[in-house]
Amino acid sequence: MQKNRHGGNIWDLARGAECAPEEIVDFSANINPLGPPAWFRAEMSARISAQVHYPEPYCDTLCARAAEKWDIASEEVLAGNGSTEILHAALAFWKPEKALIPVPSYADYRHACAMAQIPVENFALREDAGFRLDFPALSAALDACANSRTVVFLGQPNNPTGLSNAPDSVRDMALRHADTLFIVDEAFADFLPEQDRLAAARPQNVLVLHSLTKFYAIPGLRLGLGYACEELARGIRGRMPMWSVNGLSQAFGIRALSDTEYAERTVAEVKELRAQLLEGLSRFDELTVFPGEVNFVLCRIDREGVDASRLAELLLRERIAIRVCYNFEGLGEQWFRLAVRTRKQNAQLLEALAKVLGYPVSSSILLPRKRPALMLQGTSSNAGKSMLAAALCRMFLQDGYDVAPFKSQNMSLNSYVTRDGGEMGRAQVTQAQACRLDPDVRMNPVLLKPSSDTGSQVVVLGKAVSNMDIGQYIKYKPQAFDAAKDAYDSLASEHQVMILEGAGSPAEINLKRHDIVNMNMARYAEAKVLLVGDIDRGGIFASFVGTMELLEEWERELVAGYVVNMFRGDASLLNDALDYVTGRTGKPFMGVVPYMSRHGIPEEDSVSFKRGSLDSARTDGQLVDIACIDVPHISNFTDIEPFFNEPDVHVRVVRSPEELGAPDAVILPGSKNVVHDMNWLREQGFISELDRLLHSEQAVVVGICGGFQMLGRTISDEHQVESVAGGMKGLDFLPLATSLAPQKTLTATGARYLPSDMQIRGYEIHHGVTKTDAPDEISVCMERSDGKPIGYSRKDGKVWGTYLHGLFDDDVFRRDFIDSLRKKKGLEPVSRILAQYDIESALDRLADVVRASINAEPLYKMLGLK
Repeated sequence: MQKNRHGGNIWDLARGAECAPEEIVDFSANINPLGPPAWFRAEMSARISAQVHYPEPYCDTLCARAAEKWDIASEEVLAGNGSTEILHAALAFWKPEKALIPVPSYADYRHACAMAQIPVENFALREDAGFRLDFPALSAALDACANSRTVVFLGQPNNPTGLSNAPDSVRDMALRHADTLFIVDEAFADFLPEQDRLAAARPQNVLVLHSLTKFYAIPGLRLGLGYACEELARGIRGRMPMWSVNGLSQAFGIRALSDTEYAERTVAEVKELRAQLLEGLSRFDELTVFPGEVNFVLCRIDREGVDASRLAELLLRERIAIRVCYNFEGLGEQWFRLAVRTRKQNAQLLEALAKVLGYPVSSSILLPRKRPALMLQGTSSNAGKSMLAAALCRMFLQDGYDVAPFKSQNMSLNSYVTRDGGEMGRAQVTQAQACRLDPDVRMNPVLLKPSSDTGSQVVVLGKAVSNMDIGQYIKYKPQAFDAAKDAYDSLASEHQVMILEGAGSPAEINLKRHDIVNMNMARYAEAKVLLVGDIDRGGIFASFVGTMELLEEWERELVAGYVVNMFRGDASLLNDALDYVTGRTGKPFMGVVPYMSRHGIPEEDSVSFKRGSLDSARTDGQLVDIACIDVPHISNFTDIEPFFNEPDVHVRVVRSPEELGAPDAVILPGSKNVVHDMNWLREQGFISELDRLLHSEQAVVVGICGGFQMLGRTISDEHQVESVAGGMKGLDFLPLATSLAPQKTLTATGARYLPSDMQIRGYEIHHGVTKTDAPDEISVCMERSDGKPIGYSRKDGKVWGTYLHGLFDDDVFRRDFIDSLRKKKGLEPVSRILAQYDIESALDRLADVVRASINAEPLYKMLGLK
């Protein structure tokens, strides 16, 4: 194994491991495991245009900010291309005749002295004293150097031991030896909470080095600061070139020195991660660990025939890199150093150590194994995530995998009732069907059903919790996320592969702080993320690049690639654009999915419905004309979707009375806010138009759920479920009275349509109880299997309504309804099924299209399935 002078050379390590650099889990470099601050990419991007100008020659703004932080004069601050540059300049200015270096310590102290031709004398930190610095002994050694101009190097804390010295002891030593230059390296001091920093208060003969690359995780930028008395700082600055710190590094440093939140979070989290690592290492009898105080630990392996270099070779085969300490003076071939990494990476190291050293792998050192998981997130809402998730569910199922869908939080007015009476989003119901599974509320543990512009009913694990406005829900979100994570773990434990769906865009910066459905859920599930964009809407490549620019570094790491959705034409025409985006972001394209206008899969929400993309384009006098009124709070509009497949039906979505015309049937759909939508119908002028149609002797008016309630005379809301007004008048088309109640009816329902004695199945989701006070004026047209009425009709059949959702999914019932309209129109009934609302075949077709567009092999390899 090649012995590098530094850790962190992942390119050389990757060559040794015969893998890509990103596959290496690097414990050899002591970099903050949290990664750069969240603002890192945005700050750098904002400064790109300024790079056409020279940066400040001596970083005056950055130095002033550092001076403000430590409450010192800006003339006492130096900035360099890493603290190493300041170190070399200091030796060039001060010209010591001898260097005294407590060892073991950072190897570059000796290297800098060699370049400056300064003889070095080691001062041993004794292992039997825990590598603690013996100040009286050091003072005696300096007394012996009284006739020489001497420089002393002190790590504060020391690298590689991780131990710091009492700051006052360092100050006393420097004052006692005023003719000696003390270079105190505080490269890792930011990891120590509330440390008395020599950067802020130091004697005249002390130079403090402050590296920002380790704590802020930017070793690629290179940035270091130095603190010294004005005279010493001026002399060092005179040995440094102008413009040695680039503009991006200067901008980063100015921002970083102000970020106390990131610093506090780092200290707290590294402390916990370090404790986890030390606990795991204690299980290996042949390892001696010197725990230190910061983000790395020093270790010795005591096994015959295995030194640190051999251990490093064995671990590198597992894609784990450690720092062999052969070139730290005072340490032998048995020593190595480990950085503190993330919880998952620490567990990977411990597992690899157990494997290469022949220890049994203790379950206590391992993190729970997550199921292979693939997550679809979008550059926007309605990018096609739900459809693609359903396609992938069916594709994995076809290939023999036990797969299940999951969406932690869904906002939709299209809901479904499971067998056990739980409420969940329709999109996950479709995805469950793609997996040939019964819908399960764990697949969509949090459902938001908007009831106004600023509020929603919150449904958790199938049951309504409360109506909340935005502020209330944000406070509730941690509890909702806990429920979602528990649901995910429970569901994933029963299946081989999980297909997750996000919501909206992961780059919504106003929502990211309390996100529970996009990247935070992906991180919890350890899911690979595919970013989906709808090219039919335009701006897709800007959306891919823009989304990536707004993601934090840990979020970008989760993104495995892109999917172009809804493309019309020859996909090869996109090659230049795909190559550009991949070059710009480093992420590949996984496929280009063609436009499918009539895929036969129920829509997730009302976006397509509202923008008219579902409107039928057919107009023909031989067609049955069905108009569906688009009320503001429409819900379960999927009730009309089966009609779109019928060749003899023209479906129109109507948004104003003028558009109503002369249809053969008008459908009043479900509503999440019946009181508000009834008011809207009245205000828009729909009531007189509907009256006109009923007197035309042609049109039939059908109300479903909320639409059924509107057909009645009154809607009472004494419990203020949907309003504060207490209720209102209905359309008065049927002698019915509805009372809204806090409790919700949620049930899968078998029913009988009495006019034809036809058995159908569907589901109920409603707050209302509807009764008639004039049973002689109307007829029960639909009743449940228990005999309870759930639908009423006028005697002439021109107006009827029901609480049953999904009734038109039944091919026989739907055809019977259409044929009844045909006869009223003077057309011959078809008397046979023309279109099957067969989601099974639709899912197979969809999976075939996606399989041809997205290469499954890389997906399976990415998930560790092949």
